[in-house]
Amino acid sequence: MGSVAIVGAGISGLSAAWYLSRAGAAASLVERQPRLGGVISTEQIDGCVVEGGPDSFLAAKPWAMDLIRELGIEDEVIGSNDHQRVTYILKRGRLVPLPDGLMMMVPTRVMPVVRSRLLTWPAKVRMGLEWFRRARPEAADRSVAEFISEHYGREVVDYLAEPLLAGVYGGDPDRLSAASVLPRFVEFERTYGSLTRGVLVEGGRTAGRLGGGSLFRTLRGGMGRLIETLADRLRPSLPIRQADAEALERRGAGFRLRLAGDWMEASSVVLACPAYEAARLLRPLDADLATTLESIPYNSSMTVALGYDRATLGHPLNGFGFLVPRRERRRLVACTWVNTKFAHRAPDSRALLRCFLRGDEAQGESDESVVAGVIDELRIIMGVTALPVFTRVSRWPRSMAQYNVGHERRVEEIERRVGAIAGLHLAGNALHGIGIPDCVRSGQQAAERITASPLRVL
Repeated sequence: MGSVAIVGAGISGLSAAWYLSRAGAAASLVERQPRLGGVISTEQIDGCVVEGGPDSFLAAKPWAMDLIRELGIEDEVIGSNDHQRVTYILKRGRLVPLPDGLMMMVPTRVMPVVRSRLLTWPAKVRMGLEWFRRARPEAADRSVAEFISEHYGREVVDYLAEPLLAGVYGGDPDRLSAASVLPRFVEFERTYGSLTRGVLVEGGRTAGRLGGGSLFRTLRGGMGRLIETLADRLRPSLPIRQADAEALERRGAGFRLRLAGDWMEASSVVLACPAYEAARLLRPLDADLATTLESIPYNSSMTVALGYDRATLGHPLNGFGFLVPRRERRRLVACTWVNTKFAHRAPDSRALLRCFLRGDEAQGESDESVVAGVIDELRIIMGVTALPVFTRVSRWPRSMAQYNVGHERRVEEIERRVGAIAGLHLAGNALHGIGIPDCVRSGQQAAERITASPLRVL
């Protein structure tokens, strides 16, 4: 009986295993870490649900919710408290709320932007005049900064696009690809010329299709519940090898994978690991494919969770948290006020803050030093002088794929070369999206390609 070897037990690899099991295909999972789930990691600390990695998923993308329904845990899903959704931007030492009605950095309401203290009058006037832009023919890929500057000016890049995207991609808008990171907005430009006009026309249609509901969703016990449930359902029939995948070779019509010196044979292989790890394994099979995979850069990230005595915090937590633009940044990229964003995250006696840092900038620094720096910045930004009752630092080295200019061309080349190696499949956040729903979809698509192949043996 043929088997599928899945390298990587993050949400992408686990999703591939789940959908293969649903189709009756035999699979084995290879993961070097003792814990499954990749960057999804949830702990219970002092009555608080502490997320080390992503805390939620976008409701607008259906694939994570589809998987949750199949697992039968949809009754555990909760939405963000959007009636309290205020996000602040740090500007000149003050937290300024984002204007109402923004879709990312695109305005859909006039007066909130006019009244906002976040942008200067020249920037506001330019945002208004953007309405009159005409549709343009398809252009070459541009950076996000160049794309947004063309429409709204550099100030909007600095105080809207950069902080909003830094919290998602951990990247640089002067390098990130507009076509890959903001594909809908690029399409609006082609069709309408004006992003504002495109959002007002198409945004209403999308809202009608999706219906109401929260912007973000999560599980009551944390995103780790998704990993736990997948693992529990898969373990009875899914062999899991805790080992480093050392080498990958062709073996007849299939493959063999070396694990801690032993060889495992498989009819198909799913590499659900970072692009640079896939490149290492694939170099003997296709050196050019490996080189292209290696050209996808990755950034590191870090989260610092701090639990406080709510009575001594000294801040109302009147919103979802704040973002720090690069022009204002010391170390903090963002901070989520967890109690406000989601229910069931902390008891009434506790306040839970989750801070985000660029992990590349704190390599080699001790957890104690990182926490001390975060506490100092929270004192300056929020006026918090109390000390936390607990802290937790989570480090994710080289975890965030960067979709830099030219990403679509790289993806086309990668998929062409992967398609020429029968039985090989990629999954993960390196190609078509970095969020949890995107990763679930990548695993599902890999499973579907395998089970649809006439070469499979079940």
